This record gives sequence, structure tokens and C-alpha cells, in this order.
Amino acid sequence: MERLFIFMLMLATCCATPKDMTGKVFVFPKETPRIHVKLLTTRTEFHSVTVCMRFMTDLSRNYGLFSLATPSFSNAFVLFKTDDDDNIRMHALDGGTDFLSLSFPPNTWHSICATWNSENGLAQLWMDGKPSIKRFIKTGPITGPPITILGQEQDSYGGGFDSYQSFIGMITNLHMWDYVLSNAEINNYVENKPFTPGNVFNWRALEFEKEWELYVEDECNVTMC
Repeated sequence: MERLFIFMLMLATCCATPKDMTGKVFVFPKETPRIHVKLLTTRTEFHSVTVCMRFMTDLSRNYGLFSLATPSFSNAFVLFKTDDDDNIRMHALDGGTDFLSLSFPPNTWHSICATWNSENGLAQLWMDGKPSIKRFIKTGPITGPPITILGQEQDSYGGGFDSYQSFIGMITNLHMWDYVLSNAEINNYVENKPFTPGNVFNWRALEFEKEWELYVEDECNVTMC
């Protein structure tokens, strides 16, 4: 049954059509265990990871931003806002660490970039262009067909969503690379300067499936332009 599920997942991914999401945002409008975006890729091995995105929310509770799971690890790579004020938890290979005392006021657009190196296990977070300290999580590559979710946190491979961990707000300009992005490239992303788009997920050519009442809006309809 698991092999059939993986085959169907890969088949769906192969048939997806990339979409240019420039100037668009994903809108997650309410608390529910159902609303999410599934990002599609054929890659099955990651020796390092960088994920960047912009988001806006008014939530003070915990919520999942980015959740990549494999058949072996439900928290293969995760970005999760904890109940503690302004703390972000990063998971890799089911290990995790908290980045503390960050600053991202509500109802404001924020950029977040997260890096993790599988060789030495070191992770770092950039919030609105300000780098955190580096923290150790775990070493070793991520392998296996991934299921990648925005707006929920997977407690099992492709599921286990919790409405009280669901994201409410907006996400845009998401990119993922299978290497640690340089400081200069992260700075270019933050400042909206030319940068190398993600080679795993690219907002300008994104393959995705949106679930239930997830909306795609023009950025100028939800924020000041």
C-alpha cells in the first residue's frame, strides 16, 4: 500500500504544470485542519536545505509555516512558530532546536530564511535579514519522496494536521534550495534584489496543489503596493 501511495504521489508530481506566482500570495483565511498547500517536486534526496519565504499573520499562538516529511521522518525539515513569543523551532530529521528572542510584530510582512547543513548539522535562521546564531540539529541527508506542506505541520507522512497549529495569514515568494544559500544571496532575497531562484521550489515556476478554502490573490489586493 505504501509503495502504491508513493507511486501515485510521484505520478501526480510528474504531471503538474509549473505556475508563475510572481505578484501572487497564498491566503489562509481561517483556523482549520484542512487548509494547506502541497508543494510538488521529484527530488528525493537533500544534503542541505535553504528555505526562504515572506509571510504575514496576526497569530500569537503556535503555527506551522513549512513542513517537509518523508516516509522515515515526519519532521524531515520543519519551520514552526512556538507558543513562546517570537521563537521559531526548526526541525531536521526529527531533531529540533529553538531560535529565541526573534522580532516579528503581527500584521506586518516578514521575510524568513532557514538554512541547515547535513554534513555538520548546523542550522541558522534569518528574520527580516537579521541572522541568528548557528545551532546544531542533526547530521545526515534527507532521503525518500517528500511531502511538503505550507500552513500546517505534519505529525505523520502527509497528514496528522491540527487546527490549533494551523497558519492563518498570507505567504508569498517561497523558494527552496538543496544547498546552503550564501549570505549575499540571502541578503539579495530579503532586499528584493536579483537572486538565484530555488532549484527545488521556485515561486516563479511553482508546482503545487491547494486544498479546500485556500485562496490565491494578487498581492496588491491584500497589501499596500
